[in-house]
Formats: sequence, structure tokens, C-alpha cells
Amino acid sequence: MAKQITSQFKLQAPGGQATPAPPIGPALGQNGVNPGQFIQQFNERTRELNGKKVTVVVTVYQDRSFEFEVKSPPAAVLILEAAGVPKGSGEPNKNKVGKITMAQVEAIAKEKLEDLNAGSLEAACRTIMGGCRSMGVVVEG
Repeated sequence: MAKQITSQFKLQAPGGQATPAPPIGPALGQNGVNPGQFIQQFNERTRELNGKKVTVVVTVYQDRSFEFEVKSPPAAVLILEAAGVPKGSGEPNKNKVGKITMAQVEAIAKEKLEDLNAGSLEAACRTIMGGCRSMGVVVEG
């Protein structure tokens, strides 16, 4: 018989560098997950990401065991990293903060393809370009 799920929630944490400090520790504790055990497994599994924020979907079972699935980093984080800027523009229609090439857009789209609801690479690229536009990042090419 399958284990009964008691809760499922999402977190964003730095890959390989998570700590039980807020906001991660309290979110785990209130859902019945042992923060120390989760953080050890999470850091081990995401070591190669080295501080890049990733989304994690945590499923907690009735016997207080848990499973987690690591998703790719948010598109905004990848866009800002590619553009080399600390944050997006507050007025993206007036102030542009950076530029990325079409090749960088394609690389981001390939990395995010399994997490996006796009049917093809071209559709994923258009989705990423829309994110660039809303952050004030210009796509060249």
C-alpha cells in the first residue's frame, strides 16, 4: 500500500549551501520534516549548483518521511546571471539594465525546457524572451 501524503510544499534554496536558518528551517519544521536531515540530503544532491537558487518540491508522508524533487533554477535567476546584473529594472519599458544574446536565451530555454509548459524549444525561447522584456533585459540577435 502506498504511503499517505500529509503535505506538499515548495521552497527556494541556494543549491549546496542551504542552512536550517529562516526561511527554510521553519517551513520544514511546521510541515513535520526534520530540517537537519533535509538540509544534509539537499546540499549533497545540489552540490554542483554552488549557491544558485533552485526550487524544491517537498512531499511529506504520514510517517514523517519525505521526498523532494529539485527543479531547475528560476528563469529570472538565469537571465540575471547571463546578463551579469544584480537585479532587474523597476521600469523595464524605460530603463534597460543589461543585454543577452539569442544564444544565451537558447541555452536558458534548454536548461528550463522540462520545467516550462512549452511544446518546443522555439516556444521556450519566446517564454524566456518575455521574461527578459519584463526585467528590462534586451535580447540581441
